[in-house]
Amino acid sequence: MNHLVISCIGPDRTGIVDSLSTIISRHNGNWQVSSLHHLSGFFAGVIEVAVEIKNTQALTDDLNNIVGLNCQIELAEPNLAQVTSNLVLELTANDRAGIVQEISSVIHHQGGNLIKLVSSQTSAPHTGQLMFMATVQVAMKDENLDDLISALEHIADDLMVDITKSS
Repeated sequence: MNHLVISCIGPDRTGIVDSLSTIISRHNGNWQVSSLHHLSGFFAGVIEVAVEIKNTQALTDDLNNIVGLNCQIELAEPNLAQVTSNLVLELTANDRAGIVQEISSVIHHQGGNLIKLVSSQTSAPHTGQLMFMATVQVAMKDENLDDLISALEHIADDLMVDITKSS
């Protein structure tokens, strides 16, 4: 069994997910994990698919032939890094350029692997000021947790961090 990671982007239109799922099903692929979004008029998605080795090339060819959708397809290799903690960070701060870079840099330099980042902008209720909000999943060794928490809290005075450990 092969595991493929498929990233797709193209102008959004009705039926893109149906086209992708039909092609994956036609080649007996198993749609496992995905993140699909509408961003500024574009469809952007990442999908993990398990497919039998004998069907991999035909699936890849059909995905690459979807008109108006640019797909990049990679064969996934197991990543067995030593991880003892999985964290979920809920972050809120005044929005500003560079905030994602600051957060990702701290996570990287403290030995964490940023697994997932979902961010948004929203207006503060009373001021209307733009706020940055993010949910971040991080995998790392237990011995680095205190340093990560301290470093995140020192990014800026306005950055609020809620940290929970997940299994």
